[in-house]
Amino acid sequence: MNRNFFLLLIFIFLVSCSSNEIKKSVIEEKSLELQVLEAYKEGKKALELNDVLYAAKKFNEAEILFPQSDWAPKSALMAAYAYYKLDYYGDAVAELERFLRVYPNHRDIPYVYYLLGISYYEQIVDEKKDLQSIINAKETFKILIKKYPNTEYAIDAEFKLNLIDDILASKEMYVGRYYFDKKKWIASINRFRTVIDDFDQTIYAEEALHRLVEIHYILGLNEEAKKYAKLLGYNYQSSKWYEMSYSVFNEKYKKISQENSKKNKKTNNIIKKIKSLLE
Repeated sequence: MNRNFFLLLIFIFLVSCSSNEIKKSVIEEKSLELQVLEAYKEGKKALELNDVLYAAKKFNEAEILFPQSDWAPKSALMAAYAYYKLDYYGDAVAELERFLRVYPNHRDIPYVYYLLGISYYEQIVDEKKDLQSIINAKETFKILIKKYPNTEYAIDAEFKLNLIDDILASKEMYVGRYYFDKKKWIASINRFRTVIDDFDQTIYAEEALHRLVEIHYILGLNEEAKKYAKLLGYNYQSSKWYEMSYSVFNEKYKKISQENSKKNKKTNNIIKKIKSLLE
């Protein structure tokens, strides 16, 4: 009897301890969620007040406190945006790349790729120096367009890609002109060919074709020069570059063009004189 009574007491004691532990665990879990929510709200408030570094700190804190919660990826993304808003593009890139590793299946992945591409894009200051940023931005936008073509982010990514192509074409033209002035014909040809082969939709394609006409004509490769002149005429017949290429082959045309220019200038001067008399 005593033995049974003793076992009953032990059982009651264990149940009581277990109940207390469960209760204690529930209280701690609720407290942790509350801490996460408070940290997130504090970060959001700081972001609204443009205290961006403190906002990023609070968002990071919210993620670390409860990494298994739904607030964790949201906080990580907000931290990245906070860095981006302050023009801390390197920190934004680091946060976004980590997001892709930790939350690869999150519903906001299209936006993550977009913000990552923009963070690279915003670091482009000089096309002659910031080549890596240009390449990273282009690759990121291409991934976004390929994986998520029907999103609003893909539309702007297409537009940014066109701007990036203009930047890259501009760089090739800059180097090509430098080689042209130094009479390094082969190096110059390679640069201008890159423009018409890879960036034919940019505003630099016309000039690149004309430069190829000039170089091949200088080298005595008239058939090659004519080939590029025909290509220029077929695509851009009304452009000034076609007119300049035409004058390469036709000295008489060049002379007539110069005479017409002088006549127009003279006519304009006469008109100005007549206007001054009437005023």
